Amino acid sequence: MKKTVTAVTAAAALAACGGSGQAPLPTLDGKPALVVAHRGASGYIPEQTVEAYAKAIEQGADAIEPDVVSTKDGVLIARHDPNLAFSTDVADHPEFAARKRKLSVDGDVQEGWFASDFTLAEIKTLGGISTDAERPQQYNGKYKIATVQEIIDMIKKSGRNITIYPETKNPTFHRQQGVPLEDKLLALLANAGWSDASAPVFIQSFEPGSLKYMRSKGSKLKMVQLIDADDVDLKTGALTYAAPYDRPYDWAQSGDKRLFSDMVTPAGLAEIKTYADGIGPWKRYIVSVKGTLDASGKLVDVNGDGKINETDTTTLAPTTLVADAHKAGLFVHPYTFRNEKRRLAGNYKGDPVQEYKQFYAIGVDGLFTDFADTALAARAEYLKETGR
Repeated sequence: MKKTVTAVTAAAALAACGGSGQAPLPTLDGKPALVVAHRGASGYIPEQTVEAYAKAIEQGADAIEPDVVSTKDGVLIARHDPNLAFSTDVADHPEFAARKRKLSVDGDVQEGWFASDFTLAEIKTLGGISTDAERPQQYNGKYKIATVQEIIDMIKKSGRNITIYPETKNPTFHRQQGVPLEDKLLALLANAGWSDASAPVFIQSFEPGSLKYMRSKGSKLKMVQLIDADDVDLKTGALTYAAPYDRPYDWAQSGDKRLFSDMVTPAGLAEIKTYADGIGPWKRYIVSVKGTLDASGKLVDVNGDGKINETDTTTLAPTTLVADAHKAGLFVHPYTFRNEKRRLAGNYKGDPVQEYKQFYAIGVDGLFTDFADTALAARAEYLKETGR
């Protein structure tokens, strides 16, 4: 007997919400993974500019991420690095030539121009530049650095339920410079009406002390412990650890000899649960990669392009980190997913969608991407293929 239209519609609705015997998604809450626009639409437009965030919203990102640094006059802006030389055209501004200096950032001595030496008005004269030579260069210098307040205003005006996902960047460094981040960030979010656990906010940091400080101030906002490493040993697939990517800088300052790797143990995850709601690990903690070795034990340039990179590798079996974190009651938001072929393991065949779908199937609760449109398309394809 044929089903009535009403019955078909009801069945479709039931299937869409996981009914009719459909198993829930393998995420912590059973919902589709969150797509976080890493620094805005940074695959297309210079990162953390007003235009990059506008494009990410236009693409349909669930959340947008600003890295938070401070100006000399205490205004919070979106930059990945306190050193403006890395992502702006400051070097092309002769009026700021005398500001160039050397400064230690988390133990790494850098030469350049630092945000904490500039007022907001001065920084607003600079333009963002692409940090990847393979990405569009025609916008370099044209778009201005966004403030955190401007990003909040963009979210409010969008009419969509978009989450803001700020990172307190180099918080120990900022305290050393006399421009601490945490209280000002909490105040901006509170002024926007976001101060409890249900707010569309995640705050992330590599330094546990930054998250713990905000908890001590009574913040109920969702907190995320970021987990880093230096690189992958392509001969073995093991993660490597070298300063400043070996441990949180506040641990280094206090003499704590543990590594980031200690955070992903059951004991480490249990400790994180005491002050945070989730983890943001480098994606290689979940799926690592390994190169091909020749008879002498040297890495092979599989595609013959004269370089050894991730296109010459294959993925290893997933670790148990997602399941372990979920068991501890923590969600998992790995970083960073990108479309460039040199960043994709060889068995993905140059198709970033295949990488996204693998991580969705593992059960990540969200992910950071420079290409939110690709991540969203991959999520839709994954959900369709799994009957959801």
